[in-house]
Amino acid sequence: MTASPKSGHVVCFGELLARLSPEAGTPLARAHSLALAIGGAEANVAIALASLGQPAAMLSTVPDNPLGLRALAALGEAGVDQRFVRRAAGRMGLYLFEPPSGPIGGRVTYDRAGSAFAMAQPEDFDFAGALDGARLLHLSGITPALGPDGVALAKKAVAAARAAGVPICFDGNYRASLWGAWDCDPQAILTELVEAATILIGNHRDISLLLGKSFSGDGPDRRREAAEAAFARFPDLAAIASTARHIESSTTHGLAARVDLRESHWQTDEVRIAPVVDRIGTGDAFAAGVLLRWLEDGSAQEMAKTGLSLAVMKHGIPGDTIAVTRAQLESFLPAGADVSR
Repeated sequence: MTASPKSGHVVCFGELLARLSPEAGTPLARAHSLALAIGGAEANVAIALASLGQPAAMLSTVPDNPLGLRALAALGEAGVDQRFVRRAAGRMGLYLFEPPSGPIGGRVTYDRAGSAFAMAQPEDFDFAGALDGARLLHLSGITPALGPDGVALAKKAVAAARAAGVPICFDGNYRASLWGAWDCDPQAILTELVEAATILIGNHRDISLLLGKSFSGDGPDRRREAAEAAFARFPDLAAIASTARHIESSTTHGLAARVDLRESHWQTDEVRIAPVVDRIGTGDAFAAGVLLRWLEDGSAQEMAKTGLSLAVMKHGIPGDTIAVTRAQLESFLPAGADVSR
């Protein structure tokens, strides 16, 4: 499918982060230098969509300092609308990523408490302005996981989108370390947010959390069972998109994608990815591919295949983000390709 994006932009609401990483194989505790990259789940989606020609706007807060300017530059490089990113006093949210190396898995350490975004209040954001003329609001479970203020921000974003008649895509993005840092009920909080969503990016484990019932991901029939249970519980939900990952080693993964609609579904074959350069942000790349085709009224098959293609591509790109052109996406072969000359 090669349709051009329709008019109207996607609003991505969430925190921009600075990522600091030592060389692969070097523990953070022994590192002497760190590489800087800009990311954040929602920003990753905005950057991917904008690079593909789909207008996208970021709604966020960054600190009024050089790190904040670097984050804005990363958005600008991809063509993301930055008009609704406010600059405020405070610090940049950070996370430190120790890349996997051989048999040693990767590790993330968050340092984002008290960031300029986490300290923001709902009234600080121009939700109405950002959503004017928008076709979709994209946010994730990371924002409410930040604490009570994050919950208030996510609820305000959802309420503003519903008031403006803008559909909502919610990516579960469950982060146990963030939810576990404060006294909360993730199931109740996430359920309220998903009740307003048209699209859910999440698998059987996310649905198990939401419904308080265990679902198996063992095979297409079990995955469909979980999706149908979610559709029954959330009447506004129209699409559920997910991936299934098979890890052979830190540098060799298998990945398949699936999209469930109320009346149909599609699951791709698994693609073997080797070597894995950087896994971070692959879920956001998948979400961007799904949303690109959804915005073009694509089928479950088209959404799943495009989401998988972008996710597979991201495994070969260092950093959090993927910024490829429409032509690069359309010509990409998920199973691998030779040099283009």
